[in-house]
Amino acid sequence: MSATGYIQVRAYESYAQIPLEDVAIAITAADGTAIAMGLTNRNGRIEPVEIPVPDLADSQTPDPPERPYATVNLYAHLRGYEQVEAEDLQVFPGITTLQELQMIPLSELPGAWNQSAFFDTPPQNL
Repeated sequence: MSATGYIQVRAYESYAQIPLEDVAIAITAADGTAIAMGLTNRNGRIEPVEIPVPDLADSQTPDPPERPYATVNLYAHLRGYEQVEAEDLQVFPGITTLQELQMIPLSELPGAWNQSAFFDTPPQNL
């Protein structure tokens, strides 16, 4: 992997998309190795995180031997909200992947205080 892609997170509440501050974000490689951790700012965002990805030239032929993107996992937690887990997020060379996180208050989910919202991204059909 010789190129760089980026992932950025935006956490918000409700359909009104009210930004959430201090959401704990952890980004890991597919093998579980920690890449970055941080808290969202008052706009509900973290700064873009650099992710090593395959070189763009590796994706210019049909049926490349390697996926032309890297995958990462993302975990988000804020007290009083449902936890979010997103797996296999795809990051491409020279692109900033924006992961939107709609955080649901636990008060709207009686009895679900220890559950997580889980999202798995299927591979691209390239």
